[in-house]
Amino acid sequence: MLDTPFDRYSNDSAEAHRAQHIAEILDDPDRGDAVHSEKKPASNGRGRRIWLGLAIAAALAGAWWLLGSAPEPQAAAAPPAVTVAQPLQQEITEWDEFVGRFKASRSVEVRPQVSGQITQVHFTDGQFVQKGAPLFTIDPRTYRAALAEAQADAARAESALALAQDNLARAQRLVSDDAIAETEIDRLQAEVRNYAATLAAARARVSSRSLDLGFTTVRAPISGRISDRRIDAGNLVSGGGGSAATLLTTIDAVDPIYFEFTGSEALFLKARREGLDKGTPVEIRLQDEADYRWHGTLDFTDNGLDSQSGTIRARAVVRNGEGFLASGLFGRMRLASGGTHEALLVPDTAVATDQTRKLLMVVEKDGTVAARAVELGPLVGQLRVIESGLEPSDRVIIEGLQMAMPGQKVSVQNGTIAITASAEAEERKAPNLPPAASASLAR
Repeated sequence: MLDTPFDRYSNDSAEAHRAQHIAEILDDPDRGDAVHSEKKPASNGRGRRIWLGLAIAAALAGAWWLLGSAPEPQAAAAPPAVTVAQPLQQEITEWDEFVGRFKASRSVEVRPQVSGQITQVHFTDGQFVQKGAPLFTIDPRTYRAALAEAQADAARAESALALAQDNLARAQRLVSDDAIAETEIDRLQAEVRNYAATLAAARARVSSRSLDLGFTTVRAPISGRISDRRIDAGNLVSGGGGSAATLLTTIDAVDPIYFEFTGSEALFLKARREGLDKGTPVEIRLQDEADYRWHGTLDFTDNGLDSQSGTIRARAVVRNGEGFLASGLFGRMRLASGGTHEALLVPDTAVATDQTRKLLMVVEKDGTVAARAVELGPLVGQLRVIESGLEPSDRVIIEGLQMAMPGQKVSVQNGTIAITASAEAEERKAPNLPPAASASLAR
């Protein structure tokens, strides 16, 4: 270990003192102990001063090292980077949406008009039937016999009328010869009129019995899809019409079909002010469909609002040539309410919320972020329609929104806004059908 200047100084002083001390002892041995005791405290004080100097020197060296190695001040942070784009300008059609159900445009309860026993059923449950197709046959024998009796009565009345007419004709030839009284002529004329009325009544009974015989074959009153039979062959049914008659089955018209829905008072007023009335096009989609594939027209609006719910009932008529739509199906309908117009669209993710306000962050020409209060419209896929508060030339922040603060400088990267495939398009490829209840290995 190397000696410091302090160490060399201490060593030289110690040698000098030891030499002096030895000399004093040699001169006076009795003072050796006394001298030794007096010089010892002086030596200890000098050592403390030396160590104090060493501590000060070490402190100065540490301070120099700390001050000399202090870090330089950090450089200012770079402004955050954001992606901006001008809003997309696109022609759009605005729609109002409603929820409703399909209903048959015509629904008929099939009941017999004559009583008797069912002998035949001519349809399969659930099939499509044409108007006039036979559905049930009621035992016609009693009605055929009644018709024959009525026809016989008519023939008898016709014969009696013919005889009365011949008698009147002969009597009228005798009037010119004064061979018959006028009263006889009057009697014969009354007899002719009487037999004519009897013949008319007989012929009416023939028509009635013919109708009854015809009613023994129950036919479809309309074309449509028939329900299941409520009465099997062999059962007796009551006729006569009305609710007292036995219900045989029901038929629902298939094409066209109605879509019934209700709307709020606000939507009703909006439609009235925009002139939407009978004949306005509508589009409908079913529960498992993503696209509005069913088209129809507004057909009926009720004459008043429901005082309890504040809604109004309306109806659209939809073509259903293939018979796919059935009564009772749930659907969502949209009605073109605002026409077609040009609108500004931005990504829905670019919209920020400040309490009750909707904001878009835009970048000014000097690179400063500014907040714009906007009024939102409907969604078009993943893009949001901006009704007001935005200009076509504004640069809207579409990425890095969480890094942007109003009044802050940002680093700008240019992007674009485009209409992409939406989730509805994906659902259109694979409808959201319910899963099967169970499965097994195919054999």
